[in-house]
Amino acid sequence: MNYKVSHPTKVVNCEIDLPSSKSISNRLLIIQALCKENFTIENLSDSDDTISLQKALVNNTKTIDVGAAGTTFRFLTAYLAIREGKECILTGTDRMKERPIIELVGALQSLGAKIKYTEKEGGPPLKIIGKDLRGGKITIDGSVSSQFISALLLIAPTLKNGLNLKIEGEIVSKPYINMTLKLMQEFGGESSWNGNTIEVKPQNYIAKNFEVESDWSAATFWFEIAALSKSCNIKLYRLSEKSIQGDKKATAIFKKLGVSSVSENNTLILTKNKNINFPKHINLLAIPDLYQPLKCTLFAVNNNPEIKGIQTLKDKETNRIDAVEKELIKLTSSKIIETYKDHRMAMSFAPLSLKFGEIQINNAEVVSKSYPNFWKDLEKGGFKIFPLTDSNN
Repeated sequence: MNYKVSHPTKVVNCEIDLPSSKSISNRLLIIQALCKENFTIENLSDSDDTISLQKALVNNTKTIDVGAAGTTFRFLTAYLAIREGKECILTGTDRMKERPIIELVGALQSLGAKIKYTEKEGGPPLKIIGKDLRGGKITIDGSVSSQFISALLLIAPTLKNGLNLKIEGEIVSKPYINMTLKLMQEFGGESSWNGNTIEVKPQNYIAKNFEVESDWSAATFWFEIAALSKSCNIKLYRLSEKSIQGDKKATAIFKKLGVSSVSENNTLILTKNKNINFPKHINLLAIPDLYQPLKCTLFAVNNNPEIKGIQTLKDKETNRIDAVEKELIKLTSSKIIETYKDHRMAMSFAPLSLKFGEIQINNAEVVSKSYPNFWKDLEKGGFKIFPLTDSNN
């Protein structure tokens, strides 16, 4: 489905129930699967990625296809490797087959895991034969993907000898590793991180009910909207500045772009001011998911600082750096935006209608990967969403 998106007043006043965090939800589902006793996860994400993981965890067929769910694929690679006696092919979309997995597979193989590439060396699909892994010392490159490290850490307490994980190179998306360790700790999975080594001793996860907080990554698109509006009063529910999510740093970054944020009773209130102090340099190494909404915002306000720490974005749902550059050019001509099967492309470009008038977003349904109600929420903020059929496209 393609949508025409516009905003007649440029004034945005609304109250939004953001989706729950899929990053937290997916980690909890793995912990739940590894826990000897069941527990309840409240406010679990209804994103495509989380639904994909839920289905995969109860899938008893020979082939498990997770589609475009990258986190799901990485977490399952480690989880299925320790499912003694289970044999399956783990696969995904054509784009998933292009995304590197060799660092994670290599680390698991060094622990004794039986994993083989069934097509191209270094990428999905994978043939995994689960076995009882003893654990021990391994080394992994931290500059490729924090999800590889999180996948290993989540299974670490169940390994007979635990895990001594040495991380080499510059760590990308470090807050996501901290999130993993904090969630493990919530369920009794203690760890220590000294220098470049994380140690997890063998132990049992302890069941407890848990409520998932709202998604700070989803909130970043509302920060973009606030920055590009004439004025706004946007209330984002169940969003805490004490969150374990790294993307809460959006408050500090967008403050320099004239967005005020105040937290009251687990509600974040965004308003706009004229206190703009454009940064000359921005490093997103810890929070690369902010790149698309931030880059689109900066383009709209005609500011172009140097942005570092975005090298991993070439291996996401699309090459996000190239895709953003290609589509920004269209804002002065056709205003028809391709999304490249990337949810963040759709959600980052839609707010630009506040500055560039009506914009067409192609394949708008891709937002279901992380934020299924995105278009309905935009309508709450005064945006006009007009679905296009073949006859009026």
